[in-house]
Amino acid sequence: MKQEFIAALFLKFEDACYLYQGVECWSARELQAILGYSQWRNFENAIEKAKTSCVNAGEEVSHHFADISKTIPMPKGAEKTIGDHALTRYACYLIAQNGDASKTEIAFAQTYFAVQTRKQEIIEKRLLDVARVTAREKLSLSEKKLSGIIFERGIDTKSFAIIRSKGDQALFGGRTTNDMKRILKVPENRPLADFLPTLTIKAKDFATELTSHNVVDKDLKGDSQITHEHVENNLAVRKILHDRGVKPEQLPPAEDVKKVGRRLESEEKKIAKAVAKIQHKKEK
Repeated sequence: MKQEFIAALFLKFEDACYLYQGVECWSARELQAILGYSQWRNFENAIEKAKTSCVNAGEEVSHHFADISKTIPMPKGAEKTIGDHALTRYACYLIAQNGDASKTEIAFAQTYFAVQTRKQEIIEKRLLDVARVTAREKLSLSEKKLSGIIFERGIDTKSFAIIRSKGDQALFGGRTTNDMKRILKVPENRPLADFLPTLTIKAKDFATELTSHNVVDKDLKGDSQITHEHVENNLAVRKILHDRGVKPEQLPPAEDVKKVGRRLESEEKKIAKAVAKIQHKKEK
């Protein structure tokens, strides 16, 4: 394909994109023309094949192929309403995969939507990574806050470690911190929380914040009172999870959060360099 033709197709796909109920979509009628289909019925065949592929992939057709209508102008100022579909990026990708491969436009669309879908997956993965790293940092701050509160009430470092362990035991259905580290294959010298999924990290954080609040609010003092409070808060959080069908001790381990953090930092540096390079070109 010539570079000019590729550039023109790229702009057509970009310009045809619009928001439908807050989701990026393409009109099937517009896509028909962009993909080089002269007849609607032939393009509808590709759409039906794409819907079948969608079902086979375990996706809900209605989530990607929305039946809509559009008005087109007719002679003498009249208008006509015709059927159309609002297609998600994934739907467009499936249509391209099921389209007439001999068409140059289809070949381009297969690559375009595959790349765009991959971009979205990368962005979504990055957002999840950021959320997990942020949750882990928040838990560290919450634990530091709790330690400061209870140290003022005569609790030493050794007792604080025991309180945290008792809390874990309550949250994980009787399994101790070391039990969970063995189950999740966490290195002995690393904190359990560094390998927990985001949901569990947030659960631990919530229970810790509850303990901090209640220790002050109830003016709790001593190992016994504070341990009891922390255990009760973790049991309460566990009940919330259990009532929603989640057993924290059965959730699989997540990637080392420190590794995730280093990857995010590396990506941020690359993004910053790319932005600076673009800005430099603009200033020339």
